[in-house]
Amino acid sequence: MNLPHWLIAHFSPTGTTVKTAKTIVEGSGCPTRELDLSDPAVSGTVGENEILLAAVPVYAGRVPAVALERLSRLQGSGQYAVALVVYGNRHYDDALLELTNALIQNGFQVVAAAATVAEHSIVRSIAAGRPNEADEKAARDFGAAVLQKCLQPNREKSTIQVPGHIPYKKPGGVPAYPKGGKGCIQCGVCAKHCPVGAIPLDAPNRTQKDLCIHCMRCISICPQHVRAISAPIYLTIETMLKQVASKPRKPEFFL
Repeated sequence: MNLPHWLIAHFSPTGTTVKTAKTIVEGSGCPTRELDLSDPAVSGTVGENEILLAAVPVYAGRVPAVALERLSRLQGSGQYAVALVVYGNRHYDDALLELTNALIQNGFQVVAAAATVAEHSIVRSIAAGRPNEADEKAARDFGAAVLQKCLQPNREKSTIQVPGHIPYKKPGGVPAYPKGGKGCIQCGVCAKHCPVGAIPLDAPNRTQKDLCIHCMRCISICPQHVRAISAPIYLTIETMLKQVASKPRKPEFFL
C-alpha cells in the first residue's frame, strides 16, 4: 500500500500547537515534513500524495491573520487537508470554521478537523499540563482515523461540518505587549525570532505595538526570563480567564 505523507504547516510561536500536530501525525505512522509559518519567508508546495495538516493557535476566538496570510502561500489542487486549532481552554469560537474555510479557498479538500486544548500562552496556570496523556491518546487515535478516511477508494470525501459563525467574531482581547525588564542584556534572541518583526533589533527590550500580535514567543524564548507583560494587564487577563476558562474542556474532533 502506498501510504500518503503528511505536511504539517504550523504557526506555533510557543511550541504547543506544533506539539499537538506531531502527535496527531504519529497516530498514522506516515512520513512527515514541516513548514514553519512563523517564518516570514516561508513558502512551499503540497505534493499530490500529501495530506496537509494546517495547525494554528486561537487568539481571542480567531486565527491569527498572519498565519492565514502565510498559509495562503500553499495552494492546493484538491489534496486532502486537516484543520487543527489549539486553544487555551476558554473557547475556540469561530477559529476552526475560519481555518476550514481558508483551506477550502486555497484549493484543498478538508476531510477532518480538530480543536484541542493546550496550556494558555499568557496565563500558564490555565490548562496547565495540557495536552495531557488522555489528550495525546485522543490525538493519535484521530490521526489514525484520518488516515483510514483518506485511504478509502473514492477520491471525493464527505464534507465536514464544524462549529462557528459568519461573520466571524471581531478580533479583540486584552492587549498584552511584552517588554524586556531590568535584567535584559540586549541579546536580541527575541527580536530575531519574533514572527512579525515587532521587536527592534537595536532595542530588543521594546515592542512595536502596531506590529505585535501578543503571541508570547518572546517571553517563552527569553534566555534571561526577563521579558513579560505588565503586572496590571496580566492580572486583568488572569482574572477574566479564571472566570471563563477554569473548567477543563475536552478536545473535539470532526471526521
